[in-house]
Amino acid sequence: MGRTAAFFDLDKTIIARSSTLAFSRPLFAEGLLSRRAVLRSAYAQFVFAANGADHEQMEAMRGYLTEMVRGWDVQTVRQVVAETLHETIEPIVYAEAVDLIAEHHAAGRDVVIVSASGREVVEPIGAMLGVDRVIATDLVIEDGRYTGEILHYAYGDGKAELIEDLAETEGYDLADCYAYSDSETDIPMLRIVGHPFAVNPDKVLREQAEAEGWPVLLFARPVALRGRLSSPTGKAVAAFGVAAGVSLAGAAVASLMRRRLSG
Repeated sequence: MGRTAAFFDLDKTIIARSSTLAFSRPLFAEGLLSRRAVLRSAYAQFVFAANGADHEQMEAMRGYLTEMVRGWDVQTVRQVVAETLHETIEPIVYAEAVDLIAEHHAAGRDVVIVSASGREVVEPIGAMLGVDRVIATDLVIEDGRYTGEILHYAYGDGKAELIEDLAETEGYDLADCYAYSDSETDIPMLRIVGHPFAVNPDKVLREQAEAEGWPVLLFARPVALRGRLSSPTGKAVAAFGVAAGVSLAGAAVASLMRRRLSG
């Protein structure tokens, strides 16, 4: 049997909000965002938490976010995220996700976050959580500034393709791997592993899970991580990126239904 891994979507699967939009207030304080942009981000967070969004809405958000960061100084943004990472992200991490990450590590599996958010925001979150690797969207940088263009888009079918590429490089046997997500847009990612799980699923993913016989997990307990996890590793680059797409789900639920992991 080859090596195995557990692939986790980030937004609404590991954390209760959009990882990118969570940084809107500190970026406003640094002068990178206008008050109008902050209000728009707050509205997007509300939609994210309450209603979900279809593909067209997510594409519209992708366009808005990538245009918004055009010209931003990368080093300034990295500093903002490095200074606010723990206070911004720690309170919104699901305890159930932290426990699952620990269980997979204990079983000898690598843990990989796979997110449509920018690599520069996903990597420090991944380091904080102690995961082994991240797959994320890469934005184009020229002369130390974001151009507003996308180099690699970790979204939809692109997520599945990037997972397959990583599996080939690392020797993962996808038939023995696990995957977790909340969104219909991640159905391709869930289909390529032997153990797919729907977490806080949106309507379409819940229907797909029922049709395929995929287990459904309900995460509802954000928990402060301080004391539960070790500090970020030195290899992490504390930087900020912008979501090329946002993984969305329905309202948060109030109970946990979790299958114990095998072997």
